[in-house]
Amino acid sequence: MSNKEKYLGEFEHILLLALLKLDKQAYGTKIRQLLQQTIERDVAIGALYATLERLEKKGLIKSSLGESTPERGGRAKRYFRVSAKGKQALTRSRSAIDKMWQGVTLRCLS
Repeated sequence: MSNKEKYLGEFEHILLLALLKLDKQAYGTKIRQLLQQTIERDVAIGALYATLERLEKKGLIKSSLGESTPERGGRAKRYFRVSAKGKQALTRSRSAIDKMWQGVTLRCLS
């Protein structure tokens, strides 16, 4: 495993957490809404899906198609879930961040 694969980027980390929070409702629109509501980050749908595809290629998430619906013009929603490998990556990332925060004190620069 290379160092690039060992650690998650910030947006990857956030997306994996969003998928866990949304559970069975983790699809494009709901993911974007959660990011906007929770961290006030407006993510372009193209950037969202590019990152989701990258995470899937790394084996950190899995996707499946739901039923097609008339309100979507017969198209099916693509649902995402975090894989066991993804959960391990999140745990490793959180541990690394927690260790780096130990002994750090932020001072106001006013």
